[in-house]
Amino acid sequence: MVELLHRIKVFVFEQRGPEPCYLLLRANQGLEGLWGPIQGGIRYGEKLESAIRREVLDDIGILRPLDLIDLEMPSRQVVGDEEVIDWNFGFKTQPVRSPLRLDPRWAEFRWAEFSEGYPLLEFEADRAAFLRLHALLR
Repeated sequence: MVELLHRIKVFVFEQRGPEPCYLLLRANQGLEGLWGPIQGGIRYGEKLESAIRREVLDDIGILRPLDLIDLEMPSRQVVGDEEVIDWNFGFKTQPVRSPLRLDPRWAEFRWAEFSEGYPLLEFEADRAAFLRLHALLR
């Protein structure tokens, strides 16, 4: 029997002048760590917005979004005996002035404009969500 899991993927961004800057995180897995958005599971009975706020607060210490954008493009993948549905969102924040409080599962972070951030993303579904968010912001 296949187990169904729901996750959120959250692309945090801030507006710096005419172009948005996106936060990308690298997983703390040595050389195999990949760059991507904040991601995490959705707890039983938890609403998407609550899961997004919880993961962003836990992972980088930012409390509330200025705007939350549903990218309306869930992605689905099967990994072994698990089927995973990722719900993709944009999370606009005020320009961050102090260092982020990174959860230990993340090795490092960087703020990047679209042209720098897009090639860093390893997964096609992440690239598609990143491209959609960027298009919606323009």
